[in-house]
Amino acid sequence: MISGLLTILFLIDHVSAGPGTTPNLKHIVIGRCYDYITLVKPSSRYNCEDIWREFEEAVVRRSPCSVRVKDYQRMFRATSQTLPCDKLLFWSKTRELMHSYAAVTGRFWTLEDTLVGFMFNDLVWCGQQERDRGFDFQSCPDWSACVTHPVYSLWNRASLNFAAAACGNITVLLNGSIGNAFNRKSMFGSVELDNLNPRMVNHVHIKVIPNLEGPFVESCSKGSILELISVLESRGFRWSCTDRDVTLMILQCMKNPKQSSCQSCSSSLLHRKSLHL
Repeated sequence: MISGLLTILFLIDHVSAGPGTTPNLKHIVIGRCYDYITLVKPSSRYNCEDIWREFEEAVVRRSPCSVRVKDYQRMFRATSQTLPCDKLLFWSKTRELMHSYAAVTGRFWTLEDTLVGFMFNDLVWCGQQERDRGFDFQSCPDWSACVTHPVYSLWNRASLNFAAAACGNITVLLNGSIGNAFNRKSMFGSVELDNLNPRMVNHVHIKVIPNLEGPFVESCSKGSILELISVLESRGFRWSCTDRDVTLMILQCMKNPKQSSCQSCSSSLLHRKSLHL
């Protein structure tokens, strides 16, 4: 009986545990900070060592599941940043395509283009249990294991700040090949959307992009996109929606040029070009 209970407890602990703190975390974070203020945004003026100290103070003096959003307050004060109007790009379940879209067009800012996003993108961290105050490099809890996860809390605050700073026209990129492309439980649906200010944001451009060969689950006229539109209208936002964005389709075709939809798209573009010769 006892051995069976211990097995169950081990499995529960195993399921909820993820990889430990990213090795060389301090060197990566401080290095990225210097990279940002030297090469990415050379006009920036930040103290990278101070930012690290505030981050470390928020995390290592608490157990892995007890880092609240407000615990990062001093760190975010040290990384305060003014964001450009008309350039912010929000997304959900379109990470890879979103980055390609931002890179190719050169006219968008994503959360990962902010100082905090740049420093902590794709990293994992958590403190040790109880008396040991260092980082745990062996194992950290999964995001879903607790509501005050140290990684989740940081991205929650970063997302809130990103949305609250939005002004002018903004763009939202959603995946049309999945159900609930707009999900109220996602970071966009639960944090960013509610912190957009209708007095500062003039227009919300929704771009729904399905996979090249489907499935074609949601669009501007069906599925959860209608819920998003309803929320925007109830809060007084002006909006537009497209599910046939040519640039996004071309980006997908560059990665999968043999798809049949890419062949037809290519023929159509060549035909248009010939008409203008």
